[in-house]
Amino acid sequence: MAAARITDVDVIDIRFPTSREFDGSDAMNPDPDYSAAYVVLRTDAGDGLEGHAFTFTIGRGNDVQAAATAALRDHVLGLSVEAVCADPGSVGRALTGDSQLRWLSPEKGVMHMSIGAVVNAVWDLAAKRAGKPVWKLLADAEPEWLADQVDFRYIEDALTREEAVALLRRGRAGAVEREARLLAIGYPAYTTSPGWLGYSDEKLVRLAEQAVADGFTQIKLKVGADLVDDVRRLRAARAAVGPDVRIAVDANQRWNVAEAVEWTNALAHLAPYWVEEPTSPDDILGHATVRRGVAPVKVATGEHVQNRVVFKQLLQAEAIDVLQIDATRVGGVNENLAILLLAAKYGVPVCPHAGGVGLCELVRHLSMFDYVALTGTTEDRMIEYVDHLHEHFKDPVTVANGHYSAPTAPGFSSEMHAASIAAHRYPDGSFWVDDATDLAERRKGTTR
Repeated sequence: MAAARITDVDVIDIRFPTSREFDGSDAMNPDPDYSAAYVVLRTDAGDGLEGHAFTFTIGRGNDVQAAATAALRDHVLGLSVEAVCADPGSVGRALTGDSQLRWLSPEKGVMHMSIGAVVNAVWDLAAKRAGKPVWKLLADAEPEWLADQVDFRYIEDALTREEAVALLRRGRAGAVEREARLLAIGYPAYTTSPGWLGYSDEKLVRLAEQAVADGFTQIKLKVGADLVDDVRRLRAARAAVGPDVRIAVDANQRWNVAEAVEWTNALAHLAPYWVEEPTSPDDILGHATVRRGVAPVKVATGEHVQNRVVFKQLLQAEAIDVLQIDATRVGGVNENLAILLLAAKYGVPVCPHAGGVGLCELVRHLSMFDYVALTGTTEDRMIEYVDHLHEHFKDPVTVANGHYSAPTAPGFSSEMHAASIAAHRYPDGSFWVDDATDLAERRKGTTR
């Protein structure tokens, strides 16, 4: 009997009209329509299992992301299912190492995110075939195998394979007890749901109070458009949640370095816990300057950091207090393993970026692996939570008492309902067709 192969790669442009309620709005992105370039790996294995993944965008440009992902199709067709599931890193190495594709990045931007989507789809397939959620697949794996999933090129001056194996071996001590605790209690979360910049003060206060009632011990507010507004909104949030709940602030790259220091210090009397993305995500030395200038307010960044090499430098330069991985920004699970290992070596807590379309579903697996089998702690570690669009996923996140529940279904929690895909496929899904018809009717009505 012939070995099973990957027989098809579907890529679908999926979009949601979140900008209409200002969900996701911030100082740099006032009108995001949460979107996904969605990937499905199909095989001829006959077991009905597929690999699902996606890259998150915010609307315009999702067609570009989808086109880049579709360009990888011929590089994946025909690959052995058994081989890629036994070594997902082989797919990442082949795609990032392709001499002509590499010219487009290397290892950053649209092409790298597309590679990450394909790699994450392989992990989803591998975990489904193993009958485990991705976090459990990683936590159960041998340290040497996990280290072999990491590309140490360009980071060996900060982390060697031998050091990675030692960290992973040390992380196995007590893993059984931590797994039981994770399944019983979950992983700490904080919420950004109250803090979108387009929300009224009344909505901010109502949602902040609700967050505390729901057990969250940290919330986050968007800042950076107007200092007077930021002071007013932060003061209102502080009054709503009290002195013991942490409030992080997020500038979404809005400021120059000196401006970031000045603006953050102007908010300091209201005790922000961290300032996130205070300047360009590529400006390592700028982040270091901001960190020195705003202490004791912490500096966090990472959702737009393009690869393990930039994360390495942020850590080497002591430029951040909090590292924020993103499940779809870098080259998939393998590169996020490298980043988690770097953070563990440097002793910097990881608080992932989430929200968007499916980011909460994915990134919980990475943090839960980190807790169970790498760092062994949740101290000063939280996963961002935003209550958006979870209903479109077959294995959606659940949060109780301010904690993410550990997923138990096999896979990466990345598979969307077929009906959601059919409705929100752009521009010909049923939602978008009906929306275009409604818009045309309204325009006709105004011209009569």
